[in-house]
Amino acid sequence: MVLFPVDSDLWCRRFHPSPDAVERLVCFPHAGGSASFYFPVSAALAGRVDVVALQYPGRQDRRAEPCVEDLGVLADAVLDALRGQDDLPLTFFGHSMGALLAFEVARRLEREGRTLERLFASGRVAPSVPRRESLHLLPDDDLVAAVTEMSGTDALVLADEEIRRMALPALRADLHAVETYRCAPGAPLECPVTVLIGDTDPRTPPDDARAWQSHTTASCDLETFPGGHFFLSDHPKPVLTLLHTHFATTRRPA
Repeated sequence: MVLFPVDSDLWCRRFHPSPDAVERLVCFPHAGGSASFYFPVSAALAGRVDVVALQYPGRQDRRAEPCVEDLGVLADAVLDALRGQDDLPLTFFGHSMGALLAFEVARRLEREGRTLERLFASGRVAPSVPRRESLHLLPDDDLVAAVTEMSGTDALVLADEEIRRMALPALRADLHAVETYRCAPGAPLECPVTVLIGDTDPRTPPDDARAWQSHTTASCDLETFPGGHFFLSDHPKPVLTLLHTHFATTRRPA
């Protein structure tokens, strides 16, 4: 049974179409996030790279659709939405919840005989590292306070009652998905993994971030950047430099 539309245009947003691109980067937003979070990444890489930012159901122009509270269900839906998007070499970039989701979609791709150039896992400990949290159960005010403390959402934005009413269902559903996620046993990935963390982010201790190595048979690198959980927003330049370097050294399709 199809629970969500698989129309690629609903899921895959291209802010800077690049018809001559020779690589494709698929970007997975964080809990409560939307495709627009990756607009600066798209702007920086446009041309050589086709940047696809995912838009999950239940937010912005998809707010009439049901939110997804299960990471596996969401991974299955993303996999369907990405069919036909592998005509170019694929790289995944996911932040926080998006890193786990990118990992699960990568697993599904590899089971179908496809592989990635690289998985960039940002702001998230390894899938196998248990982290018992229940933010999704908090009352609205406490949930807003917890999220704004991480600097993930502008407090002034959530102070607007109408925006808050629209944003909280998707945020709560995403947090339920990630907080109830358990990494199922399975073969490790075959693609290399680069883990990105902020040097002041208490949610991604370096040792727990290094544990991503157990989830790939290829190389696993750890890159540390100045900033907290949302270092990508606060200090984008070094992260963009890392992505530029990756795409400058990956192979071009034959």
